[in-house]
Amino acid sequence: MAKPAAPALHALDRKSVGAVVLGNALEFYDFTVYAFFAKPIGEAFFPSSDASHSLLASLALFGVGYVMRPIGGAVIGALADRAGRKPAMLLTIALMAIGMLILAVCPGYAQIGGWAQAIVIAGRLIQGLALGGEVGPSTAYLLEAAPPRHRGFVASWQIASQGCAALLAGLISTLLALTLGEAAMAAWGWRVMFLLGLTVVPVGLIIRSHLPETAGEGEDPKAAGSARAVVGRLLREHGRLLGVTFLVIAASTVSNAVGTNMPVYAGATLGLSETAATAVPIALGLASVVFPLLGGWLADRYGRRPVMIWPRAAILVLAVPAFVWLLRAPGPAAVYAVTFLLSALSSINAAAIIVGIPEALPRSVRSTGLALVYALSVSVFGGSTNFVINWLVTTTGDRLAPAYYLAAFSLVGTLAALLLPETKDRDLDAETAAPGGAVA
Repeated sequence: MAKPAAPALHALDRKSVGAVVLGNALEFYDFTVYAFFAKPIGEAFFPSSDASHSLLASLALFGVGYVMRPIGGAVIGALADRAGRKPAMLLTIALMAIGMLILAVCPGYAQIGGWAQAIVIAGRLIQGLALGGEVGPSTAYLLEAAPPRHRGFVASWQIASQGCAALLAGLISTLLALTLGEAAMAAWGWRVMFLLGLTVVPVGLIIRSHLPETAGEGEDPKAAGSARAVVGRLLREHGRLLGVTFLVIAASTVSNAVGTNMPVYAGATLGLSETAATAVPIALGLASVVFPLLGGWLADRYGRRPVMIWPRAAILVLAVPAFVWLLRAPGPAAVYAVTFLLSALSSINAAAIIVGIPEALPRSVRSTGLALVYALSVSVFGGSTNFVINWLVTTTGDRLAPAYYLAAFSLVGTLAALLLPETKDRDLDAETAAPGGAVA
C-alpha cells in the first residue's frame, strides 16, 4: 500500500502541536514533581524512623516505573509503526493519566498498610508502560509533519515542552508552599500537584484524536506483523546504531536526573530551607524552555552531530568546578545558577538528540527504534540516578558525588556522539540507515 504523504507543519495549528508534545510535558511534570516531593511521598507510603531510609524507598518507587518502559517502547512503538502514530499517542496519554491518578489519590500506609505500597507500585508500572511508548510515536509525528529544513526546530519542542512543564511545576509548587505552608505541602499538598497536572489530559485526548495521520497502516510489508517482528528487524538491521544512541541518551538522561534532583540536594545536602529548595525547578524550567529551541535551530543550521557533541563536552569540563563552587557558596543564588547552567547545556544537546536519532532510522521502524532505545536508556539511568547519587552522598560523605557521576556519563556521551552519522539532509522516506558516520 502506498504511503500517504505527510502533512506539512503549517497544516497543524498550535493546539495540535501542543497536543503532540503534551505527553512529554506530562512526563517531565511528573518527573519534576516526584523528584521534589520524594521525601513526603516516601513518608506517606514507606514510613520509617530513619528519614534517609524513607527517602531512598521513595526514590526506589520512582525507579519502579522504569522497569516497564522498554516494554512500552517495544509494544507501543511497534503499534505506531504498524497502525499509525495517532492511535499510539492516544493510548499513551490515557495510560499516563491513570498512573498519575493512582499516585495522587491512593491512601497512605497509615490508612491501608501494605496495600498502599502495592497500589502505588501498580500505578508506577502503568505509567512506565505509557511513558516508554510516548516519545517514539510523538517525535516521529513531529518529524514527518515538519518542513524538511526545520525538522530540528520542530522536534526541539519535545524537549522545550519538558522545560515548560518543569517551569510550571516549580511555579505551582512555590505558590502552594507559600500559600499552604511546609507542613500542609508535606501532608497533602504534593497530591494537589499531581491532580493539577491531570487537568490537561482531556484536552490532549480530544485534540490528538483529530490529528491527521503521518504514517499509513501497513505502508510497508516488512513493517507488518507483531511487535516482536518489528523489534527483530530493528535489532538486526540497526543494532549498532541503537547501541551508540543508547549511550548518548544515557548521558542526557543522567543530566536531566541530576537537574531534577537539585531540590533534594539543596535541602538534604546543602541545608537550604524547604521554600528556597522549592524554587529550584523554576531555574531548571527557564533553561529548559529556551535552550532546546536554540539547540533545534543550531541543529538545522549546522547539523545534528556538532550540537550533540559540544554542549555535552562542556558539561564534562564544567560539572565538577560548578559543584565545587556550589559547596563553597551554598546559597539559593548559587544553586539556581548551577542548575540553570547545566540545564541549558543539556537542553541544547537533547534537542539535537531527539531529531538526529529518529532521522537515522527508516520510517517503518522509526517510532519503535526511538521509543525502545530511549526507554531502555531512561529505564536504566533515569530511575536509578537520583537513588544512586543520594546513596553515594550518604554512604561516602562526598558531596561532590553527583558532579563525578555527571562528568563520567558526559565523557561517555561525548565519545558516543562522535560515532553517530549526520542526518541533517536525510530523506525521511529512505528505507536504509542514514549515510555517513562510523555506525551507519
